[in-house]
Amino acid sequence: MSFRLVSIIMALGIIVIGESSATSQPSGARNPVIFADVPDMSIIRVGDAWYMSSTTMHLSPGVPVMKSKDLVNWKIVGYAYDKLADIDELNLKDGKNAYGKGSWASCLRNNDGIYYLSTFAQTTNKTYIYTTQDIESGNWKRHSFSPSLHDHTLWFEDNRIFMIWGGGKLQVAELKKDLSGLVDGSVHTLIENATAPSGENVGLPAEGSQLFKHNGFYYLFNISWPRGGMRTVIVHRSKKLTGPYEGRVVLQDQGVAQGGLIDTPEGKWFAYLFQDCGAVGRTPWLVPVEWIDDWPVLGKNGKAPLGLDLPVNKGVIPGVVDSDEFNRTNGNHTLPLVWQWNHNPDESQWSLSDREGYFRLYAGSGNNGFHQVRNILTQRTFGPVCSAVVAIDVSHLQEGDFAGLSLFQKVYGQVGVRVRGGKRYVEMVNGDGQENSVSESILLKEDRIYLKASCDFRERADKGNFSYSLDGENWKPIGRSINMVYSIPHFMGYRFAMFCYSSGESGGFADFDWFRVNPEI
Repeated sequence: MSFRLVSIIMALGIIVIGESSATSQPSGARNPVIFADVPDMSIIRVGDAWYMSSTTMHLSPGVPVMKSKDLVNWKIVGYAYDKLADIDELNLKDGKNAYGKGSWASCLRNNDGIYYLSTFAQTTNKTYIYTTQDIESGNWKRHSFSPSLHDHTLWFEDNRIFMIWGGGKLQVAELKKDLSGLVDGSVHTLIENATAPSGENVGLPAEGSQLFKHNGFYYLFNISWPRGGMRTVIVHRSKKLTGPYEGRVVLQDQGVAQGGLIDTPEGKWFAYLFQDCGAVGRTPWLVPVEWIDDWPVLGKNGKAPLGLDLPVNKGVIPGVVDSDEFNRTNGNHTLPLVWQWNHNPDESQWSLSDREGYFRLYAGSGNNGFHQVRNILTQRTFGPVCSAVVAIDVSHLQEGDFAGLSLFQKVYGQVGVRVRGGKRYVEMVNGDGQENSVSESILLKEDRIYLKASCDFRERADKGNFSYSLDGENWKPIGRSINMVYSIPHFMGYRFAMFCYSSGESGGFADFDWFRVNPEI
C-alpha cells in the first residue's frame, strides 16, 4: 500500500470501470465480494474457515480481523489493538494527526497453532507483530521493533521466521525468536528489481509483498503501476526461499490487484485482490486461479470476472456494518466491533451508561476544524447505495455546540444541530477539507430530531446527500449534494460519522438514541 499509488491515480486521472468484459458469469457471488472499504487484505484458511486482516490506518481500534465460512460473506471478529500508540498524532493534539498513516498493510499467518498478525507504521517508525492462540477471542500479545518495514510478509520455515519487504528492491531477513527485531547480519536482497516484469516505464515500483508455497515452488505476489497503464499483479517464483526468482505479469485488468492466494477445502484456488472503487474505497475481489506449468493463471481469459462460482453475497450488514440501538444489558457498555473511532478517543468524553439506551457524546473543542475533533465515531459506507439515520436528543447542547451525522473524508458533509444566539438550528455543512460553509440553516424548536446521510456509489456517481425529519417518517432534504472524493490524506473510503463538538466553551452533550443503516437511499 502506498501514497505513491494514490498520487499516480490522481495525476493520471485514471478511472477504473466497475464491470468486467468477461461474458461468462456463473450464478452465485459477485465481485466485489465486499462492496466497502476493506483494502490490503491478507487471508488464511484454517480448516473450513477463512480469516482476513485489513488496513484501517488512523482508526481505533485498528487492524480488523474478519471471519468467513464461505470466502464471500465476512464478519468482524476482532482487532489487533485498541490503540496503536498514545502519541499526539494519534490523539489529535497540538494540531497533529495521523490521517493516511497509522498502521498499514498487514500480514496474517498461522504457524503451529499460533496466529501471527504483523503490520507497520510510519507514524511510529515501527514494525509490529501480534500473536495469539485464539484468533476469535483476540488477546493479542504485542511485539515491536524499529524500523518500519514496508509492505512486508511473514514466512515460517525450519523453525525460523523470515520477513520480506520493500518497494522495487525486495529484501529478506530472519526475525529473532522473541520477535523483538531482525537477526544481526541477516538482511539480504531477495530480488534486485521486482518491478522488471511490468516494463521500464513504471510509476509505482513493485510492493505489497505476500509469499506462498505450492507444489514445491515459492510464489511472491507484488503489484506495480506502469505509467499510462493500470495497477498490475506480478508473481515471482523460485524453488528456494532465497531464490533465484523468475517473474511475470499475471493480471492487468480493471486495476484489480494487490493480494495473494487462497484455496478452499474442495481444492479450488482464488486470488484475493482489491479494486480502487472511487469514494466508497478499495473493495475486495476474488479472482479464479488455475495452475498451468506451475504458474498461477488468474481470471478468465486474462480478465477478472464479475461472477463467481461461490455462495451468493448477503451484503455487509451485519458482519461489516450494522445498526446500533445503543441498548445495553448486564452492565455491558462496550461498542460493537463495527464501530471505529477517528484516531484515539478521549474516554472521558463519551458514555453508554450516563443515560441508559443512549450513546452520549460530550462536546469537545472544535476550534481547530472538524478534522481535528476528537471522538468522531465511524462506520464504513457501502455500495452501491446506502444511508444511515440517527435519532438525537439535542436538549443539552450549549452555545456553540454542533452535533450530528457526517459523511467523513477530507472532503466531507455534515447535517446536525448547532446552537447560536441561544437558539437551535438544523444545518447542512459542505466541507472541502480546507474551508467549510453552511449550505442551509433552519430554526429548530424540537428537542429530538432525526438526521439522514445518503450515498450513491452507482456508476461512480459518488454523491452524498443529507435530510432531516421531526418525526422519523417525513423527510426534508437540506443543503446541497457533496461530491465525495477518495483523496489523500485520509486514504480510505467515506465513513458515516457521529460527532459533537463546540466552537465555544466545552460542556454540552448530545444523546444519540440509535444509529440505523440501510442498503438503500
